Amino acid sequence: MKLIVMIPAYNEELMISRVISEIPRKISGISKVEVLVIDDGSTDRTIEMAKKAGANHVIFNKQNSGLAYTFQKGMDYALSLGADIIVNTDADFQYNQAEIPKLIKPILNGKADIVSGDRQVSKLKHMITSKKYGNILGTKVVAKVAGYKIRDASSGFRAYSKEAALKLFVTSDHTYTHETLIQAKRKRLKVLETPVEFRRRNGKSKLISSVFSHIKKSLSTIVRNTLMYNSMRTLGVLGSLLILVGLVPIVRWLILSYILQEGGQYIQSVILGTVLIIFGGLTIFLGFLSDLVAINRRHLEEILYKVKSNQN
Repeated sequence: MKLIVMIPAYNEELMISRVISEIPRKISGISKVEVLVIDDGSTDRTIEMAKKAGANHVIFNKQNSGLAYTFQKGMDYALSLGADIIVNTDADFQYNQAEIPKLIKPILNGKADIVSGDRQVSKLKHMITSKKYGNILGTKVVAKVAGYKIRDASSGFRAYSKEAALKLFVTSDHTYTHETLIQAKRKRLKVLETPVEFRRRNGKSKLISSVFSHIKKSLSTIVRNTLMYNSMRTLGVLGSLLILVGLVPIVRWLILSYILQEGGQYIQSVILGTVLIIFGGLTIFLGFLSDLVAINRRHLEEILYKVKSNQN
């Protein structure tokens, strides 16, 4: 059983060595532990320090391409190296790598496909208030959309079985954390969480330049993936609501016209109701079209899964 710990990194020359040094190289149930660093176009000595610290594999992007792209590149490369389990961790030393055995245990026992580290955000005193409540709100939204009882949807400390790694394919250009959870539910993967330590960060986050920007990008990812994997239900509900709302002014006009004989002066109610019903119908129709596209995507992902399985 081969474990590969992958570390996406961008300008982390000061911390990457400490992260790699902390990774346990002997774990019960694992025959080999290797470290893979994916450098995302760093302009400092991240690659040099990773090699000195003992990284078994170091690959890099020619330019900064973002965490989501780097994560997917790392997953594909880890699979090509023969990984049976892949652990993703951050390069900023906020996660305790000594907890990796705890993280992978449910996968080794066959109880989970993905295990995510729960940072217990609500209890963190060193996380600024805006980020804390942004994380809590984001988790509630993802939990609702994905259909999992998730406590921390933004954790970057996760373990993936080979099967999960083969089935996931990140398309976001921001981060992978929310998208992989939404995909996991659609692909019938079992997700569990386990509490983990989350240390105070030294320096500024490379991913979150501003809380507002992060929330906007995260919401965009959630909406895109919801429509991508559950378009008929989402647009169907929205369209039905528009039709129901549109019926209200029309029913009002009918009552005024045929019961109270006062409907003539409320013709705007008919216009408003008709417009809402038309938009509702168009939304449902768009849901049907989107669902057809989603079916095609599922077939393409199944083909990709089989190709990757044969390659690995």
